[in-house]
Amino acid sequence: MKQLKDQIGFSHSFETTPKRIVSLVPSQTELLYDLGLEENIAGITKFCVHPYHLKSTKKIVGGTKKVNYDKIRLLNPDIIICNKEENTQGIVEELKKICTVWVTDIFTLEDNFQMITDFGQLFDKRTEARKWNDKLAFALSDFKNFIQDFPIRNVAYFIWKNPYMTAGSGTFIDELLKLNHFQNQYASQERYPEIDLEKMDADGSLDLVLLSSEPFPFKAEDGYDIVKSTDNAQAVLVDGEMFSWYGTRLLKAFDYFKYLHNSI
Repeated sequence: MKQLKDQIGFSHSFETTPKRIVSLVPSQTELLYDLGLEENIAGITKFCVHPYHLKSTKKIVGGTKKVNYDKIRLLNPDIIICNKEENTQGIVEELKKICTVWVTDIFTLEDNFQMITDFGQLFDKRTEARKWNDKLAFALSDFKNFIQDFPIRNVAYFIWKNPYMTAGSGTFIDELLKLNHFQNQYASQERYPEIDLEKMDADGSLDLVLLSSEPFPFKAEDGYDIVKSTDNAQAVLVDGEMFSWYGTRLLKAFDYFKYLHNSI
């Protein structure tokens, strides 16, 4: 009997290692694949785009906020992987009627390392999980050396338009902004606040407006409209996956961050 606790503190007991997995979180689908669990993945969301071929080989069971319970039930899963932010509590409670639901909760880099360790224990992929954590730890140390001499810059990270919304505190995005020496203009507000452009740069200290590619796909012309209300801020289009996806995606993110800083 294996007893493990997920990241929202719920204890699970497993008589055997879960074999059939439904993943309702794109970044965690990628992690499962990178841990060597492709054959065990039975169902994914329409947003699970890495690696791309999974969309044609696995059953699509909906999105992250709206899932098809009947499709999931027919897959006869042993476990369903969810995330506290990506999937609603209502979805999780309904899925518990089908099988065990494992919920992650990722806000810090340490949370990310823990998730990978947990998946290694959960799916008997301890060696693979340890290798990935070692690679990520090395890449993190390397990036910290890279970024240490870069100045702190004030930024607003936009995730949505109409209404305009940014990333605030208590988000994985905010954690990665800090790592990049970006002072979040909205760190005093939690989660994803709706903001007033006219008040965004009231003291004229804003350096960068970061426009994410997801969930809203910002374009260059959006940047022109937004920075008109600032004193001197520069608008920069950024890859939203690199700032918001956790799991093994971080390895690519560290290289992307270097490129970003060298190009601003």
